[in-house]
Amino acid sequence: MYRKLIYIPRLARGLATSSGSSLLPPATLHLKSGQSFLGRSFGAPKSIYGETVFSTSITSYTESMTDPSYRGQILVFTTPLIGNYGVPLNTAPSDAYDVGVVLESQGIQCAAVVVSDVAEKFSHYAAAESLASWCQRYDVPGITGVDTRAITRLLRDQGTTLGRISVGSDASLPAPNATEFWDPSLENLVDQVSTKEPYEVNPGGSLKIALLDFGAKANILRSLIRRGAAVTVLPWNYDFNAVRDQYDGLFLSNGPGDPTHCMEAALKLRRTLQEWTKPVFGICMGHQIIGMAAGLDAYRMTFGNRGHNQPVLALASSGSIKAGRVYVTSQNHQYALKLQDPFPRGWEPFFINCNDSSIEGIKSTAESGKNVWGVQFHPESAGGPLDTIEMFSDFLSECAAHKYGAVSQKNDENVPKMHTFDSAPKIAVAA
Repeated sequence: MYRKLIYIPRLARGLATSSGSSLLPPATLHLKSGQSFLGRSFGAPKSIYGETVFSTSITSYTESMTDPSYRGQILVFTTPLIGNYGVPLNTAPSDAYDVGVVLESQGIQCAAVVVSDVAEKFSHYAAAESLASWCQRYDVPGITGVDTRAITRLLRDQGTTLGRISVGSDASLPAPNATEFWDPSLENLVDQVSTKEPYEVNPGGSLKIALLDFGAKANILRSLIRRGAAVTVLPWNYDFNAVRDQYDGLFLSNGPGDPTHCMEAALKLRRTLQEWTKPVFGICMGHQIIGMAAGLDAYRMTFGNRGHNQPVLALASSGSIKAGRVYVTSQNHQYALKLQDPFPRGWEPFFINCNDSSIEGIKSTAESGKNVWGVQFHPESAGGPLDTIEMFSDFLSECAAHKYGAVSQKNDENVPKMHTFDSAPKIAVAA
């Protein structure tokens, strides 16, 4: 007996949906450092300036593009094929399980995208439209048919650089002069993406968490409310100290751009850390704000870390995190905190990047009597690994312990008094 194999050509591709365009106009990516890459345009037919950065993410291009931390950036994907599973319908319930969107925000946040090969057909059970039509609907240009690996090597070796995507008739024009390039880091991008008014998510939650919004990914909110928290989202420069007694914990979100534009938030947080004893947790930009409030310097990295495959080494144990273990993380940042010796009193390094030895986390020491953590990576990922997702559970467990243990400890003379940090040195940010 033998089994006869029948080959049906192109069946899988035949089940895919066409993106609707095979004749694409010319487009050119110009870098301020002098290189130009000729390709084809998709998405919005317009030219645009931005900061050119690369991501090593293999999947989840929709989550990356809707991450507010990519505001003002021309996003280069190193993975060759992008768009093959399309774009989902970006609506979800607003309840104790979700926050109104499927992706990380309501629309595309990056200025433009650069891909080696945009998929002309897409296939996924949840897909509602193609990457090209999605970009066109949100007025975001894209360029395909360029060597993204070569672009990535340039950015890795010489650092992130300003760029321009020229589309259509602009594609054949000479590269812009150096003075014409727009630098988004000179603007307060956080102020552009942060909420303007406070709002509450999952008001029936058992723990009341205040979240300072520097450009929060939706999955941060999901990760909190799915663990039973009621989250009040506040503008980035909101005076939390005026309302802090209403909450069981403070969370500082991710966000785009230069942290020096958020000095106002860092100064307010410094007072919080000196006077408040409840748990505080920060991610990405929030981590940098915590560090600056503690007296650490922030600096601009050569090309930053962007991708879903960044290894970090835990230097200390806390909750689900065990010292000495390596965790694979999702990251998106251009700035980092400077490692210094000695560290500010009451603080210690928490994580370090295994590739470049940059700080990936800080925490309050046991002697400080505080419960404060900051991590440069994204425990909530989306997309990416979930190695550190339980840090959300750790944070909320500490909030619950503080809330429900406060009454029994109030009159206990054996409980040591909480130590407050010494006055931190003046906030300094390296160029």
